[in-house]
Amino acid sequence: MYSHAFSLLFVAFLVLMLAVRFWLASRQLRHVLANRGAVPAEFAATITLGAHQKAADYTVARTKFGIVTMFVNAAVLVGFTLLGGLQWLSVQVFGLTGGGMAYQIGLLVAFAAISGLIDVPIDWYRQFRLEERFGFNKMTPGLFFADMAKGLLLAVVLGLPLAWIVLTLMSSAGELWWLYAWLVWSGFQLLMMVLFPTVIAPLFNKFTPLSDETLKSRIEGLMQRVGFASKGLFVMDGSKRSAHGNAYFSGFGAAKRIVFFDTLLARLAPQEIEAVLAHELGHFKLKHIVKRIGLMFALSLAFLALLGWLKNQVWFYTGLGVSPLIAPGQGNDALALILFMLALPVFTFLFGPLASLSSRKHEFEADAFAAQHTDARDLVSALVKMYEDNASTLTPDPLHSAFYDSHPPASVRIQHLHRHPNMAHA
Repeated sequence: MYSHAFSLLFVAFLVLMLAVRFWLASRQLRHVLANRGAVPAEFAATITLGAHQKAADYTVARTKFGIVTMFVNAAVLVGFTLLGGLQWLSVQVFGLTGGGMAYQIGLLVAFAAISGLIDVPIDWYRQFRLEERFGFNKMTPGLFFADMAKGLLLAVVLGLPLAWIVLTLMSSAGELWWLYAWLVWSGFQLLMMVLFPTVIAPLFNKFTPLSDETLKSRIEGLMQRVGFASKGLFVMDGSKRSAHGNAYFSGFGAAKRIVFFDTLLARLAPQEIEAVLAHELGHFKLKHIVKRIGLMFALSLAFLALLGWLKNQVWFYTGLGVSPLIAPGQGNDALALILFMLALPVFTFLFGPLASLSSRKHEFEADAFAAQHTDARDLVSALVKMYEDNASTLTPDPLHSAFYDSHPPASVRIQHLHRHPNMAHA
């Protein structure tokens, strides 16, 4: 009875998720196309009609592609669960390994491999068709597959040991295994924050110290004013993959470093770069990063506690189309992990707008911080250039934006900056 009820609940939430996302995408398409013919009045002096229409067309293309991938992913999800794909895979792996930890790890690897292979054509089309069509792709096929190989290597080197530890805890650490697994996962995440800027990121991109002494001096002055200590200023060769530009800081504790995309430096004036960096530093100084990490850790603890209960419920497995036991005395913690990862997004997607709302609030606060420590007009001009260069639509559908967007719409964001007292400064 519970199994059947859970199956119906899963299907209901899946249908609801698809319906809501399709409805939002349809609203986005209609709204963007309806406003394609004219640049919004507040941007008429800075954005050309051609650039505005390119952003509209890019948004429409991405939205349509998103609809297709949404239904493809839903079909894959149903195939793995209710149609028995995961059950079949479980039996095949068990037949090859004979059970035990080899079976548990093998099932995770086989699932990840199949999921990755399904994603390859999707990622390929996105990079070499969609991004190429609008002039953003700078990646070669060789680099595409090299990135894939490096990602696979990292998954083996970092992911497999973590999976082994978690599975070992699930099977032998008692009822509180989820608490110990959370401590391990949290430590792993903190370790990745330390290793990412100096070990992982350089595997994919080249980082060189910022050589423009004038800009470097300007940025160091900003960091001194706001009290930010960094291990260095670096330029990343983002142009070898994409024409999109950005800036960010990474690392943890004393290992923090500031990184600029070379595409960003080529487009913005020094004072605009300073303003963009002030925004990023605002996230740090206003504790946004710490708050996000804290929330991530709290949610992961709650979800692992939920998994700790679900993994002992037979209906959780059978309701999603699999048998929890494939042989007498054989537990299946790997299957519980996979099912949880598959089902969780279906049941939590309605909470997405809350995350978007929190993120947009942080963006407004970081903008205000930047306007306090630099000229707000410089941030406005930088944002306009970045919206244009990244072909970000100036006219998103309000509901679509509220549900998905981590950043406020361009017009709303710039209106907030125009109201800042520093906009009046010369």
